[in-house]
Amino acid sequence: MPKNEVHISSLIVHCQPEQLQTVTAQISDIDGAEVYGDSPEGKLIVVLETATHGFITDTIDVINNLPHVLNTVMVYHQIEPEEIYTEHTELEPNTGNQQSQVEGEV
Repeated sequence: MPKNEVHISSLIVHCQPEQLQTVTAQISDIDGAEVYGDSPEGKLIVVLETATHGFITDTIDVINNLPHVLNTVMVYHQIEPEEIYTEHTELEPNTGNQQSQVEGEV
């Protein structure tokens, strides 16, 4: 029996800059997708949390097919057993502070 996994990945989505708010709203409506940042040049940082690698590629296809999206690239992918991920997220206090390891614009 396959083990349950959690796939965490990050994407850079490039869209037409004048459509940034529209594309951000459309991506935010996708299950398991969250927009973490953007730039005036039309680039967005998107984090996905999915059950399988197939859901990642399916979601990338959905994003690429949105109007005004020029390109989507996966830049990070991590696989964790679901029980370890669940234990870790339950133990971490939510401080309300999001920290980024990357400084500057997207």
